[in-house]
Amino acid sequence: MNKARQTLAFVFKDYHLTRRYGSWVVVFTFYSLVSAATIALIGVASKDYQLTMTLVIGALMWTFLSVLFNELAMSIAFERWEGTLEYTFMAPVSRLLHLLGVSIYAVFYSLLRTAVVLIGLLLFVRMPIGSVNILGLFLVLTVSCLAFLGLGLMAAALPVMSPERGAEATNIFQGMLLLVSGIYYPVTVLPRWLRPLSTLSPATYALSASRRLIGLTDAGDGATSGVAPISSVSHELLALTLMGLIMIPAGVFVFTRVENWAKRNGKLKRAG
Repeated sequence: MNKARQTLAFVFKDYHLTRRYGSWVVVFTFYSLVSAATIALIGVASKDYQLTMTLVIGALMWTFLSVLFNELAMSIAFERWEGTLEYTFMAPVSRLLHLLGVSIYAVFYSLLRTAVVLIGLLLFVRMPIGSVNILGLFLVLTVSCLAFLGLGLMAAALPVMSPERGAEATNIFQGMLLLVSGIYYPVTVLPRWLRPLSTLSPATYALSASRRLIGLTDAGDGATSGVAPISSVSHELLALTLMGLIMIPAGVFVFTRVENWAKRNGKLKRAG
């Protein structure tokens, strides 16, 4: 019970930090919606429904990923700005519980922001919400969260290492995922030397499964194959599960090592 309270304490801490910077939330949510709508309207302008849905799924997945990464990284940056990072890292609380609480809030906050963007996209694009495999999409997103969190924890270590530009450096992770995961195009158009990296990105499998579950093929030609059952994405689900089992411990390990380094070198104090 005490461990559950400690975990929830970090969830509510991040919730109150979000409320403190509420104006930022409004601005960034609006920007996410406008960006996603702009991308979706490229498909609308081409009068190609399948291209439109491909771009919509990519925009929504990218919204979720970018918010998740930013939330994990900014949780550390906000504490540094508030001057509480050193107290948090010196508190007699398991780092695993700390990261668990931060991750739980990041996932729910990312899902909420993505849902707002999805509702906003309905004003721009006609989407057959009632004819897609909702249960399958929810399962894919849930399983993919495990792998995404592992990467996010590695990215969250950057603000610990660099008080000045650590949070901005997480864009390196996001940029690589955006490039190799086929978010707005099929991975087959990547240069041959870059394609192997797409197999290491959990977003590649999450996108492939999501598009299949709404009736799109993986060929990248806009063809339809009918809404697929959950069993048809078992390969992607297995890959995402294995990635989660590997990346979460790896993320905790990297974060802990960076934390120990920061404590030895006095990097936890507020800068600026």
